[in-house]
Amino acid sequence: MLEIFYMGGPLFMSILTLLLVAVLVSAWKFPQWVKELGILALTFGILGQLIGLYTAFNAMEQTPDISSSMLAGGLKVSTITTLYGFLIFIVSLIIRIVQKPRIQ
Repeated sequence: MLEIFYMGGPLFMSILTLLLVAVLVSAWKFPQWVKELGILALTFGILGQLIGLYTAFNAMEQTPDISSSMLAGGLKVSTITTLYGFLIFIVSLIIRIVQKPRIQ
């Protein structure tokens, strides 16, 4: 599991982990912020993927011969932050649904 964390990029994966902790803490302290923190996590996940793709495309541009398996592997790695962001967003929505009667 730690290997996936490092493959996704320590910077964005750390930020997303902090957002996950913020979602869980805000579920008890500030329930009205849960959805917004989930959306922020989703946005950071997509941003991490876009920056990763940009970096990968720059590297591919400098290397003349890229195999399809190398390209597929790079695309697979670039989706890790987006998947983690989506997971945090789904967790925030589930928390929001469970707490909906309490928030109103």
